[in-house]
Formats: sequence, structure tokens, C-alpha cells
Amino acid sequence: MERRQFLRGAALGGAAAATLAAPAVAQARREMIIVSTWPRDFPGVGMSAQRLADRITALSGGAIVTQYFAAGERVGAFDAFDEVASGNAQAYSAAEYYWAGKHPAFSYFSSVPFGMTHPEYSAWLKFRGGQQLWDELSGEFGVKALPAGSTGAQAGGWFNKEIESVDDLRGLKMRIPGLGGTVMSKLGVSVVSLPGGQIYESLVSGAIEATEWVGPYNDYFMKFFDAAKHYYTGGMHEPAGGMALGMNAEWWAGLSDFEKAVINAATEQEFAYSYDESNALNGQYLQRMVEENGVELRNFSEDTWDAFGEAAEEVFEETAAHSDLAERINASFQSNLRELAGYMKGFETSFVNERNRVLGV
Repeated sequence: MERRQFLRGAALGGAAAATLAAPAVAQARREMIIVSTWPRDFPGVGMSAQRLADRITALSGGAIVTQYFAAGERVGAFDAFDEVASGNAQAYSAAEYYWAGKHPAFSYFSSVPFGMTHPEYSAWLKFRGGQQLWDELSGEFGVKALPAGSTGAQAGGWFNKEIESVDDLRGLKMRIPGLGGTVMSKLGVSVVSLPGGQIYESLVSGAIEATEWVGPYNDYFMKFFDAAKHYYTGGMHEPAGGMALGMNAEWWAGLSDFEKAVINAATEQEFAYSYDESNALNGQYLQRMVEENGVELRNFSEDTWDAFGEAAEEVFEETAAHSDLAERINASFQSNLRELAGYMKGFETSFVNERNRVLGV
């Protein structure tokens, strides 16, 4: 009898506790408006951003309710930063080099010409002080940002003519953002800044003659091959293709430890997931474009690569000269790149090269 009474009391107590807990969760429910630089249901980067928004709500058990607005639904693509910094929205999904006009060092937290690949970039952010420098930079604008997506090494881009030497770049109208765009401008390219949703029409109409976007998986759905058949692999400009979730710093500071842990976990998952997704799908979509759409694969000449490298050195010097913070970010990035690349060359790169030789890949 005593045992039955105890169990019945425990059950009732548990039910009462659950009843009491439910309103507490409801009262603690937090709204998180996310604005984006990507169009709705945009293959690759856009779907990644939408997936991240859903994941935050799911991991929080509904304690954080996200509302996702694609580019143009609440604000324009390039207005996302100001929308979040002002507190009108809680977060944005973007590539940080879109904010280079505010501070050129933002580009280091997206992609850098001749820079780090995804594994190197991730190591720098997590273990070599990169995130702390990012926090310092973003904090100057009232933002807290985290890595939240990765495309891996991106393609050199789409061109309506073959690029046989650096001379062929002069006067070319090309959509290419960030420090990569600055490199191209030094080589005589007329650089155009366009959000993703406007690139296709500009290429088809002739408003631009070349563009970079991401890689075969993402590019396939953009149908750039309708206007440009020359597809250059291995671009110098985006070896990592890092995406970010930028949050209003005051809003972030007011979150509980649980809420911060949820957002950290969600961004970590998407950072890895999107990189793996790109690696899994790029090969098959590259094959489709070549076999079904007549795309012609090209590689830049060594002389062109050398010209890219010389221009990049100038860009790094100019960026570092912007401010003390820019100098420290560049110094940290470059020194860690060389150390990490030295290891990669001796182990992973040498293995991959020999494996491919033996397998005939």
C-alpha cells in the first residue's frame, strides 16, 4: 500500500512539475528574426541558411523560435548587416566579405585570395585566435558572428571568352566580391558587386561578361552555362567559402547559457554539414554540366596565377595598412596559414597527390 501511494504521489508530482515547467518554457520562448543575403530556396548557400534557422528552433526544443527572411523579403541582400547591427533583426546569414566596405578585414572571415582551405580556416578560428579577432572586429559594429557554413574551394568562375593570359582580363566586366575582387581590379578587371539573385540576368544580358559564384553544385542551378561556356576550376579567390551567422551583440549578450549553447551547436553543425554537402555533390553536377550543357573546363595559366599572386600581395599590404586591427588580423591569418599549410603539404597534400597518382585519378 505504501509503495502504491508513493508511486502514485511521484507520478502526480511529476505531472505537476511538467505542468509547471510548460508555462515556464512558453514564457521563456525567444524570437529570432534572421535576414539573409540569399534568395528563398536558393540551392546551396540559401538552403544552408534556411536549414540553420530550422535547426536552431529544433535544437532549442522551441525555446528559440526563428523567422527566416530571404533577400528582399524584409530588407535587401546588402542591407542585412545594418538591419542586425541596429537591432531591427536579431541575425543575418551572409558571407562576411559583403561588409568589406565597412571594414576590409571582414573578408578574412569569409575567404582570402591564396588563403586557407576549409580545414585550415576552421583550425585558425577555433584554436589559433581567429574567432577572438573576429569578435573584436564585429564588436566594433555591434555584431557577434559565428562560422555557419562552408562551400569548400570555389571555382575560378564563368567567362564568355577563354582567358589565355592576364591580358585577356583587362577591361572585362566581372562580378567578384571581397579581396578577390580587389585582386582582379588590380589586373584591369572592371569589378561589379551583385547579390546572388541578380547575377544570371546580368550575365545573360551582357551587363557582365564573367562571374564567380561557388562551385559545380551551386552553379548548376544558376544556369550560368546559358551565357558563358568557359568554366575555370580552382579559383584563387575563395579557397574556403566561409558563411556566417551574424547576431546583434546586445541581443546575444542577453541570451542564457543554454540559448548560446544551442546557437553554437547549430552553427557548428551547419558549418560541417554544408562543407560535406558540397564535397558530396560537386562531382556529379560538374559531370552533368560538361556532358549535358556543353561546359568547357579550363585552368588559368601559370603566368596568370603568378599575376594573381603579385596582386594579392599588394592587396594584403593595403588591407593591413587600414588600421591596427586590420594589421593584426592579417598578421595572424598569414602566419597561421604558413604553419598550417606546411603541415598539410607534408602530410595530407602529399598523401592525396600520391594516392591519385597510384589510382590514376
